[in-house]
Amino acid sequence: MNETLDQLSIGGLKLFQARDGYRFSLDPILLARFVSPKPGQRIFDLGTGNGILPLLLARLTDARELIGIELQQSLAERARRNVEANSLQHRVAILHADLREFQRFYPGGCADLVVTNPPYRRADSGRKAPNEERAAARHELFGGLNDFMSAAGWLLKNGGTLALVHLAERLPEVIISMSAVNIEAKRLRMVHPREGAAARLVLVEGRKAGRPGLTVEPPLRIYKNNASGREYTDEIIAMYDLDPLTTG
Repeated sequence: MNETLDQLSIGGLKLFQARDGYRFSLDPILLARFVSPKPGQRIFDLGTGNGILPLLLARLTDARELIGIELQQSLAERARRNVEANSLQHRVAILHADLREFQRFYPGGCADLVVTNPPYRRADSGRKAPNEERAAARHELFGGLNDFMSAAGWLLKNGGTLALVHLAERLPEVIISMSAVNIEAKRLRMVHPREGAAARLVLVEGRKAGRPGLTVEPPLRIYKNNASGREYTDEIIAMYDLDPLTTG
């Protein structure tokens, strides 16, 4: 297979990834560190790709059950192999399914937490990657933001939590789409490339049937403002479980 086997510093995770297809970025790591699941919870990941988010959360939390949903068969199969490679079959399951038909697979109100790192770009915007895995990861080819929010709204029990990472420029759409399925935005954090730069991403947490009231956390900066411009801040280094003295 045209794959690589990579090892993450977080929990010693091993991950099969396509050389030319979908490969995870910093974004799911930001999201995994943003959420705080309680022990024993049931977590769903919508659009799990190669399973990176459920695997991270299995290492970082005491969640009872983690279920990754993926439409692309090649990615779903790779995600299952990644679960097996890390001996996490007892906690992590991968379902090859279309989230737009989610009511066929799980009853409403069965999730404590839903996480998602959905495609950021509308289907009709920008140039699409020639590789199908990468194109579907970046563009809403198989479901848009409202479809992801509808699935989350269906799955979450009242009081359950949704957490996602998305483009900062689409934050108003995110809030409106959440509200349409009775998920109240409760916490957000803007993600900036570096100090003085506009936010590129936003991390948002909402609660199903929650009361109004939003907490805006201090900004998260990815890179230090130094000569190289590509050195991670101490906070990002800590997210990767790396030693600051050996990075940079």
